This record gives sequence, structure tokens and C-alpha cells, in this order.
Amino acid sequence: MGISPNEATMEGWLYTIRSNRFGLQFPRKRYFILHNTLLRSFKTFPTSENEQPVRSAVIDSYIRVADDGRESINKKVFFIFTIYSTSDINILLKLGASSSEEAAAWIHCLKDSALKASPCQANNSLGSPKNACPFLRSQSMKTKDRKNSFNWPFRASVHAEAMTSDVTAPSSWKIFDCQNGLRLFKEAKVWDSHGGHWDDHPAIMAVSMVDGTSEAIFLALMSIGPSRSEWDFCFYHGSVVECLDGHTDIIHKKLYSDWLPWGMKRRDLLLQRNWRREDDGTYVILYHSVVHKKCPPQSGYVRAHLKSGGYVITPVNQGQQSIVKHMLAIDWKFWKFYLRPSAARSLTISMLKRVAALRELFKGKKGNYSSKYLSREWLRHIHLPQTEKPDNKIEDDDLIENEVEKPASASVSLMDLNEESDEFFDVPEASEFADDDQLESEWYSEPSSELCPSSSNHPEITSAAGFVRKLHDLATQKNGYMDLQEVAEKDTQLYCFGNSLQEDPTSTLPCSWSAGDSSWFLIRGKNYLQDNEKITANGTLMQMVGADWLISDKREDDLGSRQGGIVQKHAAQAGLEFFFIVNFQIPGKSRYTLAMYYMIKSPLEDHPLLYKFVNGDDAFRNSRFKLIPCISQGSWIARKTVRKRASLLGQSIETHYFRGKNYMEVDIDVGSSAMARGAANFLLGYLNTLVLEMAFIIQGDTPEELPETLIGTCRLNHVDPSKALLTVP
Repeated sequence: MGISPNEATMEGWLYTIRSNRFGLQFPRKRYFILHNTLLRSFKTFPTSENEQPVRSAVIDSYIRVADDGRESINKKVFFIFTIYSTSDINILLKLGASSSEEAAAWIHCLKDSALKASPCQANNSLGSPKNACPFLRSQSMKTKDRKNSFNWPFRASVHAEAMTSDVTAPSSWKIFDCQNGLRLFKEAKVWDSHGGHWDDHPAIMAVSMVDGTSEAIFLALMSIGPSRSEWDFCFYHGSVVECLDGHTDIIHKKLYSDWLPWGMKRRDLLLQRNWRREDDGTYVILYHSVVHKKCPPQSGYVRAHLKSGGYVITPVNQGQQSIVKHMLAIDWKFWKFYLRPSAARSLTISMLKRVAALRELFKGKKGNYSSKYLSREWLRHIHLPQTEKPDNKIEDDDLIENEVEKPASASVSLMDLNEESDEFFDVPEASEFADDDQLESEWYSEPSSELCPSSSNHPEITSAAGFVRKLHDLATQKNGYMDLQEVAEKDTQLYCFGNSLQEDPTSTLPCSWSAGDSSWFLIRGKNYLQDNEKITANGTLMQMVGADWLISDKREDDLGSRQGGIVQKHAAQAGLEFFFIVNFQIPGKSRYTLAMYYMIKSPLEDHPLLYKFVNGDDAFRNSRFKLIPCISQGSWIARKTVRKRASLLGQSIETHYFRGKNYMEVDIDVGSSAMARGAANFLLGYLNTLVLEMAFIIQGDTPEELPETLIGTCRLNHVDPSKALLTVP
């Protein structure tokens, strides 16, 4: 696989994931080349510059890429991502990579290509080849150039030092000890100068350097089968109770008793596990306790309660080593007269020492800990009816790669890359899967037919974003499990748009908002294009004047047009004020709406970048509007759920824009992204314990647009889901 650092160019083997008429998924191995905005597919490695692709398509500015996580198809693990268009519901392509690193690289390049797409491509991307942009008929990359890029420098750049945060909030951790080469921390809120006054169940973290790649360590930590016993002295047995989606599952862990204090009963844990990969190669694995009807408390075990916990694996030294952080806040559920709180803390610290065992494992393996083995070992007992095939249909991988097919004419539709003619060539590749039956269950064990929801019976979709949303709906039906922080029943009150959430400049009242501190956020400086340096923000362009926290049975769009709201009141008075509204639409059992209202009194023409954004097209807006989020107060697991880095929302989440006479509204459909939806639904359970900080910005890409200026900031204080107000009809 290769990628050019100067151009949006990448190539390598991927798998197209399709379903036949019976709803059974099957992969097809193809060689893909992405050059600028042209994506081409070959059945074999192209050896000549004149070789024509089997299929080709243009990546235009309407293309979006969704990270669907991990999936097992025909006894092979794939890391899935879906390419779809916001302008045409028929454009959708599901691809699989052999590792999370490969999937991340392709996602990165495809998003970059969509950002660089020209208006010519956007206007002609769905037309015929004759009407397409001229570059569609350009020749392939030279074979020499492809071979030179085969070393794939993206891996080195991704695994450089960790990406810096765009938030300057102080650390909430303080070191208190060092054991077995592990630095031990506890949350600063439970610390005093004498080292006392610990909470009953404090959050404690162990940190160590491990000689291994972040991906290999991630795979080792995700495994819950026999190989885990090589380093996890607490672990006795593990199984998956339910797969929710490619990033989330419910797991059951039984712990050994020989490391527990004498006379203490054995413990087990029922956890929801969620993972993600950051752009810099950092992996985050988060756990918290849940209840599930399929896994009630078991005889002989006391079920401990994990309030929050997980791992953060950050690559350093060009990816050759990783910093591993392991955090636990756990209630061991014993009688207080039986063991003092200090003994409970010692038990948690003992469990954290698994990081030292993991470090020694990788040190002994000298970096050769098999990622391939760990990623496939868990497949032995997986039963996915939609992908199982008769033994007499097995094909060899070499046969698939050497299939002869007459090259098709170039096409500009991603749907053509699905290759309809291959519908019944849907059998496992024997050369890759021959040894799977000899592997032990790792990431998943003891499954039933109910564990991993089938994707074969998806309802008919009405839009590309709807497809992604419905996939996630099917995967995340709770089916008997519930978070221990389940949201309470909601109050129903009426209000006027823009003032349903109370303002509190002191930031002390619950369920209130205030303007955040702009100095917490980092923005692009005047010389960012030369030195990539960010500076501390100094003030905001607009003033925050209101906020809404609403609940409804449908998505609430275009709040600025609602009569009686603060925007229309100013419009009726013919005032010069201009409003900027950011509206987060959060799905759940009911739909939540979180909206922030910002106002400026000076003419838009005095602010060129804001003027271009307000009067530009959606492609321009999607390429510029950014959010910087941060949780300044809250549990560790909640803070790790939110990334403290700027992100272009329009490139990963379906975003709609509404332009009124005196306002611009940005509506962000959180439900259109499976990852964003999962994070939002998880945070709803913790929301009334959090202080959430946000900053909004229009990205500056030219010297004239730098330094950047924040549109506005917001601080939400302990917002209670039960206090969301009913929308006005």
C-alpha cells in the first residue's frame, strides 16, 4: 500500500463488501488506486501505465466517508468504511480493509480528496463520461511512481508524536506513586496536600511505555480469549454477550480469585466496551458497567461495578513504541466492615499493574507479537448465518485475483465499483481462511445466533445518510441491556426559541449556559501556513445570547425561522443584528435539540470570512466549519469520549444550512454518523454531571484569512436530559 505525502494519492488491496439477492454478504478483493479525486479499481495489480481499470469513479465534494468499525464476513475480520454521497442516494460503496491502520489511511485520503474536489467535479460527478471533467480520461500513474510510493510513508507520519490538543484545559490528574515502573495517578479532585481524603471508589490511572505498535497493543487489549492469560493475571474467562455495532459490544469477564484478598468471593464484570482510533494512531478503549437480560448475576460471583475505565494507547518514536494509560474507577461491592476503603484502593492498584505485565510481554516478544494472530484468533466460534457458504464453493485467492474480465469503460458512479456481475462469487477465500478453524476465540467467544446482529435485512433506505443511520439503528437496539446511567423521564414545558435554557454567568447553577473562556482554545496563527503553529484565542467574533435544550418526536430544523423566537423578534424590529445558530440534533428514544445562538451587530461585510461562509455554497461551508469540544468537569470515561481537537463537522456528519434574512443556521444531524450517535447517546447518561465547553470557528486556509477568530464559545453546566423542554408546535 502506498500514499504520496504531497498529493491525494494512495493505492492498495481492499475488499468490496456486497450482499447478494438473498442478503448474504461477501467480500471481493480488488486493487484500488486513488489519485487526486479519481478512484479506480483493478482485479489484479496493474503492471502497465496503459492498463485500464475495471471500474472508476470521481470523488466529488459531496462524498462522505463513514467509519463502521470491525465486522466479520466469511470468517475474516474486516475494518469497514462506507463511501456515500449527500447528493445522490444511489451512490454508496462499502469497503473493507485488513487492519484498522489501512482503513484509517484510506478514510483520511478519501476525505482529503473530497475536500479538494473542484466545482467542475461536483457538477459533473453524476453525469456520463463524455460530460465528465477532463482528468477522467487522463492516463494511470506510471508503474515506476506506484512502486516508489509502495513504502507508504503515511504510517510513519501517523505514528509520529501524539497530535496536540486544541484545548489548553489543565490536567485533572496528579501523580502519587511509582511501582513496577508504572507511574500511578489519581484525579486531582480527590487529592489534598497531605495525600488523604480519597473517595471511596477513586479513579486511578497507571501509565507506562510499551515496546510495541499501538495497533498490536490495541489487539492484545481487545482480546478476551486464551492469549490474554499471557499478561492479564486477573482474567479467568471472557465472552461477548452482544455486538451493538462495529465499535461497541457488551462483554462479560470473570476474574480469578487467587489475586484477591483471602476469603473474598470471586468477582465478575458486565461491561459495555467502545473503541475508536484517532487520526494520529492513538487507540481509545472505554468501559463502563451495564445490565443485560442475557447475562444476569451468576452463582458464585459478586458482580463488581466499573464506574469508568479503559485504555489509551498513544504511538511515540515513529510508532515503534506506545504510551499506555490504563484507568479504573471501580466499586468492588463488598461490605465496608469487611474491607476498609484503603484495601479497596489497593485492589484497584493491583489490577492496574497488568500494564506492567503487558509491557514485559511485548519486551519479551521484541515487537513481534502477532497482530494477525490476535485479529483472527477470535473467529473460531463466530456464526454469522448471512456469510456462511457451502464447502464445495470455496475458491482460492489466487483464482480470484487472476479472474479475466473485459475492462469496463470508465464510469463516474461509485455504485459501479460494486460490480454487479460478481453477485454469486460470494464464497470464502480458502488460502486466507484455511487455518481459522485452528484458532481459539479471542475478541469474541461463546456467541449465540443472537450475538452479532445481521445486516442482511436492512429496510429500504431513503437517503445516503439515512442508510448509515438505519444501519446503526439496527445495530444499537438495546435488546435487554441498559446503561446504569439511564436517562430519567422528561418534563414537558413550553418556551420561546432561544431562551429555553437559562443563562448563568457565574457557571454555578445546574442546567444553565454561559459564554466559555476563549483562552482555553487554540486557533491557527498568522503564520500557520508556514510553521503550523496555533495560538491562544483572544475573544470571539460574536456574542452568545441564548441557548435551547429541547425534546421532540422529530428532528427540529431551522429554529431561526420560528415565530416568537429571539431571531424573529429582532427581524420584526428591523434591527441590524445578525444571528449565527448552531443546532445539534441528537437522536435517542426521543430526539433532543441543543442549540446555541450568537449575535453580531456590525455588518457582515466587515468580516470577510464570515461573509463568505454565510453567502457561500454548502461544499464551501462543509470544508470550513469546525467544532472544538472539551469536557472540563466530569468522569474520565466521559472526558475521553469527547476529543479535544478541532474537527470539520460537515466532512463526517450530515449538516444542513439555513440562510434567513438576519441569520445563518447550521443544523448538525448527529444521528447520521454511527460513531457520533454512539458517543452522544452515551454522554446523555452522564450529561447532568458534566461541564461541556465548545468553540466554533470558520477555518482559515489562506494568508488573508489568518489568524483565525472564534465565532463563539459556550459552556454548558450540568445539563439534565429530564429538563429538556417540549418543542412548541
